[in-house]
Amino acid sequence: MAVTRFLTLPHRAEGQGRELTHRPTDLPRILQKHSYSKMCPSYNGPLSAATLQIARDELRETDSSREQALQQIKDWVRMNPRIISCRQDDSFFLRFLRFKKFSIPMAQEALERYLLLRQTISQAFHNLDCHLPRMEYLINNGYMFASPGRDKQGRRWLIARPGVFDPYKFINEDMCRIHGIIYETLMEDEENQVRGFVHFADGAGVSFPYLTLFTPKEAVRIVKNGERTLPMRHKEVHVINVPQSLKYVLDWGMTLISDKIKERVKIYTSIEEALKQVDSSMLPKEYGGTMPMAEMIELFKQELEAKRQTLIDNDKMEVCLDLFPENAKAGAVSALKAGCNQGQSNFHCGSFRKLEVD
Repeated sequence: MAVTRFLTLPHRAEGQGRELTHRPTDLPRILQKHSYSKMCPSYNGPLSAATLQIARDELRETDSSREQALQQIKDWVRMNPRIISCRQDDSFFLRFLRFKKFSIPMAQEALERYLLLRQTISQAFHNLDCHLPRMEYLINNGYMFASPGRDKQGRRWLIARPGVFDPYKFINEDMCRIHGIIYETLMEDEENQVRGFVHFADGAGVSFPYLTLFTPKEAVRIVKNGERTLPMRHKEVHVINVPQSLKYVLDWGMTLISDKIKERVKIYTSIEEALKQVDSSMLPKEYGGTMPMAEMIELFKQELEAKRQTLIDNDKMEVCLDLFPENAKAGAVSALKAGCNQGQSNFHCGSFRKLEVD
């Protein structure tokens, strides 16, 4: 099994004169600064020929641009005083480069903000363990799962059933964590990074108490940060069974997302109407497909299990919080508008040579 490598940079905590240390059991997983160049092999990714062509056409990814971008972003992480420890595998960096279509400054900004928010909102985004009892309940009952296989465009379909989430039994932290587990698991697959995702959501069972899970400010920050920072390509969104009493909430939510994503959202009055527009083969039998939902869930649990340790190891990534402004640590929208150059550090995004794209 492949071992995820980390780069750990020397960091002196406030009032201390020693470097950050790790337990001996961690050392095989740590990519030390002095051996950086020797332990970063050239990219030999798993993408199919068809997916490579999509990456070239849609994301400006070529062998040349990929090699240059990976080296630049690794150099940037190594020299960035804000980043203490970070994964060093190509697949991890590529999810941000592909997300930002190989714009080095934008990928750096997304990566840095991703690392920061993982740490400052650690109660929701650390310990992404699918074995936690509360997570097991949501997974087993089909709160969200990926349909097995891919559609004709090679995309994975995410089936969401928010009505499974009992707001009297669970809290907003649980909702953030289950989404983190599922999204992080799927983003470990490079085909998903390029091909993207189709979302199918059933709003049945969602009621007014759901509105108490997040304050309006929290909801805005989640949507805005998720769209700018979470490295996923959302290709289509299909929604059925929206409760009439909560339609105004959905309308408000639509005002928060970008026009690009907004154009990809389709809302249907019934499953029958939806089936005229969507690929039913990707849906559970209960929604007009062929495979029973329970079988889909069991298959997806195998995917979650395969990446469980990787997600747990991600908690070793760390930034120096003292070098970030308070609004950035809180995930404020104003920090998103300010960009990656905000703060006390003199280290700027995009400080390396311009990427050559052939």
